[in-house]
Amino acid sequence: MRIFIATCILLLTTSLTAQTAHHASGSFEPTMKPVSPAGLPDAPTLGRYTGTKTWHGSVEGTSVVDMLTASTARKDTAGYVAVELVTCKLDGRSGTFELLHQGTMDEGKQSLNIAVLKGSGTGALAGITGTLVIHIAADGKHTYDFDYTLP
Repeated sequence: MRIFIATCILLLTTSLTAQTAHHASGSFEPTMKPVSPAGLPDAPTLGRYTGTKTWHGSVEGTSVVDMLTASTARKDTAGYVAVELVTCKLDGRSGTFELLHQGTMDEGKQSLNIAVLKGSGTGALAGITGTLVIHIAADGKHTYDFDYTLP
């Protein structure tokens, strides 16, 4: 009987804390503009941009982005960090979440990490975690693949 009760408690606990994995994909249109890098040294290697995105596909909505950039004298070498607030309907669930971006380019070799800020989800997206991959086609079209989990 004790084994039966322990098994029931384990199954109930597992089902209550389980996260469901999902994959979302689609496209987005970014609009970015440079702004004065207030508070940053006057250096031509530093930049600041703000902008918006309109999301289509599994993610339907908009986002606002604040980005800082840095470049070097080395050809095709730069980096950026950004914070993005996404307001959307994601596979039928409405809410917001924040994405953290960190990207580098080292003589043309690119590395980009974009992750959901844990605990940033609101509404039906509370508890969301995940990572986003951006693809930019030769014609400039932006698409995404988003692997995420929700409780």
